[in-house]
Amino acid sequence: MGCCCGVLLVWGVVLVWGVVAVGCCCGVLLVWGVVVVGCYGVLLLWGVVVGCCWCGVLLVWGVVGVGCYYGVGSGPPWGRGAQCGLSRRCSLAMDDLRLHYRFLSWRRRIREIREVRAVRYQERAKHVLVDGDTLSYHGDSGEVGCYVAPRPLTRDNNYFEVSIVDSGVRGAIAVGLVPQHYSLEHPPGWLPGSVAYHADDGKLYSGRAKGRQFGTKCSSGDRIGCGIERVSFEVQTAQVFFTKNGKRVGCSAMPLSPEGLFPAVGLHSLGEEVRLHLRAALEDDSAMMVDSHEEEWGRLHDVRACGTLLEYVGKGKSIVDVGLAQARRPLSTRSHYFEVEIVDPGEKCYIALGLARKDYPKNRHPGWSRGSVAYHADDGKIFHGSGVGDPFGPRCYKGDTMGCGIMFPRDYSLDSEGDSDEPCDTALPARRLRNFTYVSPEDEEEEEEEEEEEDEGGGTEQERSGTKVVVFFTRNGQIIGKKEARVPPGGYFPTVGMLSSGEKVKVDLHPLSG
Repeated sequence: MGCCCGVLLVWGVVLVWGVVAVGCCCGVLLVWGVVVVGCYGVLLLWGVVVGCCWCGVLLVWGVVGVGCYYGVGSGPPWGRGAQCGLSRRCSLAMDDLRLHYRFLSWRRRIREIREVRAVRYQERAKHVLVDGDTLSYHGDSGEVGCYVAPRPLTRDNNYFEVSIVDSGVRGAIAVGLVPQHYSLEHPPGWLPGSVAYHADDGKLYSGRAKGRQFGTKCSSGDRIGCGIERVSFEVQTAQVFFTKNGKRVGCSAMPLSPEGLFPAVGLHSLGEEVRLHLRAALEDDSAMMVDSHEEEWGRLHDVRACGTLLEYVGKGKSIVDVGLAQARRPLSTRSHYFEVEIVDPGEKCYIALGLARKDYPKNRHPGWSRGSVAYHADDGKIFHGSGVGDPFGPRCYKGDTMGCGIMFPRDYSLDSEGDSDEPCDTALPARRLRNFTYVSPEDEEEEEEEEEEEDEGGGTEQERSGTKVVVFFTRNGQIIGKKEARVPPGGYFPTVGMLSSGEKVKVDLHPLSG
């Protein structure tokens, strides 16, 4: 009995403990569940708040975007008649922003262009000391000194000059034009794309180390000028001309690159010093334009005129490839003589000087056809309206000066000179020749026999009816012979013929003028 009671008591205690334990666990779980549910409520509330915020932001952003898109126009599809002030302000703000960025881009681009130009337009020099506008040789003996200006010649600034302060030991000073990236290891004129006038020998170097005779030597006190004819900038072919002490020496043609041609000076011996004038003005520019005779040439066929220089540009392969230059005005009692100096005899020296009628064939050498008479340099013969010449005088070579003139009869009047519409230039007495304008009685007697022979020969009736004159020729200022001829209608025009490659002559249409 006592044991049973004890067992029951123990079971009771265990049962109570179990109830208490179960109650505690249930209470704890209930409290935890409430807490967890509360947390979930908080999360739910946070989600609602976040969702509302995002929806509000997106809604506002959409309204702003639609307003910006339709604000400047006629409004959104659902209300195109209404203009939104907010959208307009937004559009203006964006326009200001675009303009600001565009301005920054422009400023950056301008800065880049200035940097490129600063690098591009820089003077270059080697073995040359630059002190302002003074250039002096600063190298060891034998080293080439070369200076290239920072900017090329332009249409507005097409000429520069170099004054020789000291010619130094050798006077090996070169003045010319070179391309932008010309090597400073060589004097100007030695490499392709460059041209230069060298003072020590008076030669012109054009793209190679071998020069050709061009002008006279230069020394201390002389000024060498170089320029480009303004018309060259339109045709992209540079007509480069050179001057000495303000007087034109000659010219040379060369391609004009897009970068232009830069003034260059070469020095090559100790003591050489020059003064550079990059913005020099041509002295007597108008007189130089007159001296170019470009307006005084009536016809130029396969001949290029550059200043006083005539250059043959024909093929030179057959007798029909004649280059012909004929003056615009005929010879008259006031301008009765002209001269030609052989600058370059070319391959064959087929150079002819004489007189021809105005409509003379362009592919016939002077003297070969009727209405012409000419002295030929290659064989010293005279041709008078025939392809067969007669011995007349000595041959002419490089440096020789050939002249041609007319001795008019005393009763010759200006009305008989032809129907040229160009006024004739007045001339002063000759400086080197006697005035052979009129034929003396002795000359008439000497030419009687030639006159009879001519009358017996061929020729048209029109030529025979022309005024009889005496045509005379000179070589280096000395008369070498005369030929009686009849002036064709319109007068006798100074005519120069050339027929082989490389031929160049310097023409003076008025050597007896003051």
